[in-house]
Amino acid sequence: MSRRLVNLTLDTLEDLPRPCRQCVYWELDPVSAERACATGDPGLEKEAWVSQTLLEWGSCGKLAYVDGMPAGFVMYAPPAYVPRSMAFPTSPVSADAALLTTAKVVPAFAGGGLGRMLVQGVARDLTKRGVKAIEAFGDAKAGEVDENEEHAGTCVAPVDYFLSVGFKTVRPHPRYPRLRLELRTALSWKSDVEYALEKLLGSMSPETLLRPVRPVTATRSADN
Repeated sequence: MSRRLVNLTLDTLEDLPRPCRQCVYWELDPVSAERACATGDPGLEKEAWVSQTLLEWGSCGKLAYVDGMPAGFVMYAPPAYVPRSMAFPTSPVSADAALLTTAKVVPAFAGGGLGRMLVQGVARDLTKRGVKAIEAFGDAKAGEVDENEEHAGTCVAPVDYFLSVGFKTVRPHPRYPRLRLELRTALSWKSDVEYALEKLLGSMSPETLLRPVRPVTATRSADN
């Protein structure tokens, strides 16, 4: 099974799950998002946001592929690029952090470590840009029906997900706590070794993995 991470671009944007491809919950303020969904083209609005963020700030997402199939993604950006971030009761995001807006793993690939792999990919990217931490708003009631929060249940990742990949709560709230991950924590030596091994194995074909080493052994025997 091969696994790889790629940056979110206007091309790979099409590999997001369709509901997420059309969602502008994070990219627009609440009023503009509601208007876009009612009368506009939210998919076009999302594309415009990704294009602007890529041009002005750089990479703002990662996608994970398993055997060539899209298996999960994360999106992130400075809080200034995410109007929705100011609508949360636990805002604002810390000045030294980027905001991880949404994270999803396709159910068929859940439980395989892709969530941590995605966050580690974000950590590597942001560390190179001098960012110190990632923060996120988690949903403590993920999966529960809330008529006043029509889209939040699908756009705000569960608190349990963030806790499972190393985030810590920095501002509690019964529904939307704010969590934080120090990037030096995400880039531990052990994690780097595991990621490098996964990347190595993912780049090798079955033929390479199963190639016999008898010719090498035979040469060593002859030398002895």
